[in-house]
Amino acid sequence: MSDPVRVGQLAAGRIGPLQGTPRERAQTQAGAADNAVSFRQLLGRAELKFSQHAQQRLKQRGIELQPEQLDRISSAVDQAAAKGAKDSLVLYRDIAMIVNVPNRTVVTAMDGASMQEHVFTQIDSAVVVGES
Repeated sequence: MSDPVRVGQLAAGRIGPLQGTPRERAQTQAGAADNAVSFRQLLGRAELKFSQHAQQRLKQRGIELQPEQLDRISSAVDQAAAKGAKDSLVLYRDIAMIVNVPNRTVVTAMDGASMQEHVFTQIDSAVVVGES
């Protein structure tokens, strides 16, 4: 049923802590470095995305966000996700954004003038982004 094991010999199919030649192990480690690149790409996916509608609204309303501002907003989305939010109102300065938290996608955005007498519906949370 099972292969006999003799002193100084391993039976086929048994795995020790080190496998392959030193060259094969080096190639495996190089493959792990390739996986690190893939991991970086996965982290890149964690960035905030903007729907076509949100991009149009930002452009129409003359709203431009700098990288450091996007980082703060992204951190706010992280906080909302940690609390289990699905659709959140994110308030940053005089900008309001509705964000689909699981997809990390800004669905729409408006400036202070557009927020006048506006009712926000279909949200389950709100996050106010503080200044640093």
